[in-house]
Amino acid sequence: MKRKSLIVICCLTASLWPLAAQEADSTRLVLTLDSARQVAMEHNRTLKNASIDVQKAEATRWQSIASMLPQVSASADYQNMCGYRMAMAGFDIAMPPSGTIGINAAVAISGAQVVGAYVNTLAMHMMDITFKKTEQQIANQVKSTYYSILVMEQTLDLLRKNLVNLEKLYETTQQSVNVGVAEQVDADQLSVQVATMQTTISSTARSLEMLYNSMRLQLGVPANREIVLSQTVDELVNVENALELLGENFILENNYDYQLLKENVKLAKQQVNLAAWSYGPTLSAYYQYSAKKYFSDEMTMNMTPPNAVGISLSVPIFSSGKNLTAVKEAKFDYQKQLNTLADTEESLRIQHSQLRYNLSSAFETYSTQRKNVDVSQRVLTNISNKYEHGYASSLEVTDASTNLITAQSSYVQALLELVTAQIELEELLNK
Repeated sequence: MKRKSLIVICCLTASLWPLAAQEADSTRLVLTLDSARQVAMEHNRTLKNASIDVQKAEATRWQSIASMLPQVSASADYQNMCGYRMAMAGFDIAMPPSGTIGINAAVAISGAQVVGAYVNTLAMHMMDITFKKTEQQIANQVKSTYYSILVMEQTLDLLRKNLVNLEKLYETTQQSVNVGVAEQVDADQLSVQVATMQTTISSTARSLEMLYNSMRLQLGVPANREIVLSQTVDELVNVENALELLGENFILENNYDYQLLKENVKLAKQQVNLAAWSYGPTLSAYYQYSAKKYFSDEMTMNMTPPNAVGISLSVPIFSSGKNLTAVKEAKFDYQKQLNTLADTEESLRIQHSQLRYNLSSAFETYSTQRKNVDVSQRVLTNISNKYEHGYASSLEVTDASTNLITAQSSYVQALLELVTAQIELEELLNK
């Protein structure tokens, strides 16, 4: 019986184990670069706010359109004169309690309203462009952080390997000191080098955690969510694709900043039209229905007409120059926007040339620093071997180790500059 119970418990445990493992693993977020971007597109709060701004702009546009459509309202009221009777022309007229139900329909339209609706349409288009630009920026931020984390992890791995080598050299030197074939100062120098490397590793690990926290904010995930990047730098860095950007033509109309400025110019022009329509007429019309009920059988007078319609045309005549100066001010703003657009066109073309230069220069530096790391690693290995056989000093080992760390840091910086230059040029070209 006990054996059967044990078998049942084992079976239940085996069946529940995958579920428990899956639940424990649910806190881990394993991401490729593409999946990281997708998560950011769905959960980034800045992007959500940009989407809300688009919806708000659309709601504002519909408000301006609705202001030109008929507005209908209903009303109901009760009136009691408290027994008052009105004497008129020798007649005694009762004023009994009464209730009135009314329906009012009115519409008013002017050129300013039409232009205002178009202005709000332009504002909605601008919010849509801003949303797309924010999408692009968030995607590029995720890409930059993704690369930075991978590079930092690679750096941390290299530093730990260097630490292992230094610790081995220190132990070997200390043993040589113990048997009297080496001086204590050599071991002390290596001890300081080991401590310095440990400090560097700790600092790098903290910087790596800060990068992970930045990615959590970009992805919109909780602070305690573990993130695992499933791709490596070697898989993602594609120098050929980066260099292909150097041959891409710069099309101004594809750039989001340029698109926003063009919409600003349109908006400024419509502001001129909006100010000019202050001279224009306003046409309005209304219809009113009223039904009055007296709560008494006494004879009285009902002076409330059941139906009424009306139409009016209002034309401004004199504003003491207020409207004229408003038009002039709007024209000045429009001219400023034209100048800004022309200046930005040239600025973007210059920026394109500069970013192409930055990418080309970053590639050259990256290639040089990559070779420098290989050479520095071989030098350190060679000197370490010589030191173990007594043909090199501890100072030479320390210098070679320091040179390798410097070379690795320069390589990491060059790699990040290459990625940054590529992202900036892609953003300008809207790739």
